[in-house]
Amino acid sequence: QVQLVESGGGLVQAGGSLRLSCAASGMRFSIVVMGWYRQAPGKQRELVANISNDGSTNYSDSVKGRFTISRDNVKNTVYLQMNNLKPEDTAVYYCKITTRGLGSLKHYWGQGTQVTVSS
Repeated sequence: QVQLVESGGGLVQAGGSLRLSCAASGMRFSIVVMGWYRQAPGKQRELVANISNDGSTNYSDSVKGRFTISRDNVKNTVYLQMNNLKPEDTAVYYCKITTRGLGSLKHYWGQGTQVTVSS
């Protein structure tokens, strides 16, 4: 059974920093992509950043230059370093992993962690 355990959310003032972690376990197949999404109240869930197993990264325009995604393939953990946080970054942040095996992709989501940025 795949488990994603997220940590690192909280309350921070604008301009501050937080680091999110997501540790994955129980996968049967290899992880090919790890990423972070967020959902603010009344809005759709959106991609924040993801990272492939070759290290290539993808960021939403709203976080470029402020957030950095990284992964530890030994620990099956993905991190999101968030700097210069803004009130509009307030949301529930979800970890997502994609595995590939037997010719198919499977996606798994974490439970979400709240990030609140005060002005």
